[in-house]
Amino acid sequence: MNPASLSLADQRDLIKSREISASDLADACYRQIERLNPTLNAFITILPPNPREPLPNGNMPLFGIPLAVKDLYNTKGIRTTSGSKFFTDNIPTEDAFVVERIKKAGAHIIGKTNTHEIALGVTNNNPHFGACRNPWDLTRTPGGSSGGSAVAVATGMALAALGTDTGGSIRIPAALCGVVGLKPTYGRVSLHGILPLSWNLDHAGPITQTVEDSALMLQVIGGYDEKDPTSVRTLPGDYSSHMRDSIKERKVAFAVGQFIDEAAEPEIKEAVRKAAEVLSDLGTKITEVNVDFFREAALANSLMTQADGAAFHRERLKEHPDWFGADVRQRLETGAGFTSSEYALARRTQAEVRRRCELLFEEYDVLIIPTTPIAAPVLEGENAVERARQLTRFTAPFNLTGLPAISIPCGFTSEGLPIGMQIVSRAWNESGVLRIGYAYQQATEWHKRKARIVLEESGAG
Repeated sequence: MNPASLSLADQRDLIKSREISASDLADACYRQIERLNPTLNAFITILPPNPREPLPNGNMPLFGIPLAVKDLYNTKGIRTTSGSKFFTDNIPTEDAFVVERIKKAGAHIIGKTNTHEIALGVTNNNPHFGACRNPWDLTRTPGGSSGGSAVAVATGMALAALGTDTGGSIRIPAALCGVVGLKPTYGRVSLHGILPLSWNLDHAGPITQTVEDSALMLQVIGGYDEKDPTSVRTLPGDYSSHMRDSIKERKVAFAVGQFIDEAAEPEIKEAVRKAAEVLSDLGTKITEVNVDFFREAALANSLMTQADGAAFHRERLKEHPDWFGADVRQRLETGAGFTSSEYALARRTQAEVRRRCELLFEEYDVLIIPTTPIAAPVLEGENAVERARQLTRFTAPFNLTGLPAISIPCGFTSEGLPIGMQIVSRAWNESGVLRIGYAYQQATEWHKRKARIVLEESGAG
């Protein structure tokens, strides 16, 4: 039996029953880090193994599980760089709320993962800490800004990871690396202790191998935090108990229209359509729905991200503009140049699109849409940054609206690159998103395909 092929809950239970040890799981991750991180550069900081074996505790949902944390989350006594020259020597004095949660749940933090500088970008080509590379093709981006977290999970360097998402930064790297990325409802997971990019659009969430693991992670990290002004007091979610319920008669909206057709490559559209057929075979009712109204949402999200980022980093941009990488500095300067009228119009678009989505989800349980319009583009080259900016087209609307969305693997291109499908629902309906995603994963094999570099270097591919 290979413990790494089991769910987080099964791994935890094996540790509690002493069939395996927590150090066994951690050692397996450290071996992968030693073997692969010099090539993939998924980690900025690798934490040394903890020689003390934790005592079994039945109340710890992540007992003994090795996790990675995006280097945007404060970790007490551990360097937190945010992928930036400004924070190279930043040692926080307290943990982010979510880090505190996973520690209390018994997780073992194995390292801090590489990120696009200050999370403002999706290539993860970091000028200060080096580029993070896609394990399916080293010439391509893993996506960002949570690229390091996705690569760590895709290659077994960590069994799950934390990311952040302002325009797709959890879901995009999950899609491009062939793993699962969950962006919860805005306000579900505390942002306290995470470097902001946009106070209005930031989300925190998990990257995992499976939907089942995402449900467990959300169970741990979700919850009200009085220190976070964006945190919403809701009833505690129970994301796992109903995940296996039947999805028969569920109403699924299938995204169509020019917004999809003019951007999504044929292989991407075909993979998502075939995924819809799987859901139909499982008993859901699929209806095509035009989503052209998302076009303005994507544009508004981009404007607000850059403007909010420029506001937060205004003093750094003023004092040391040369400390930012060229692409990030250009986006911050663009954000600083937007007028108050332009920002107000973007906020109006936000309100209008939220209402359109409310009406949509009065009629349908979930929406399915490609996670990205293209597979992983090349990491470097003349048009690398411009091509990468296409990646946020189908994810950004759900940051603007704050709706829960998950990306799950749904196929591969002819070049062998992963394709992701996004499942979205009304606010606070993470359970519905997870249920549909779980049913799809149980009916397919995509999530069991491992990143190519792992197979090739182990001699198994």
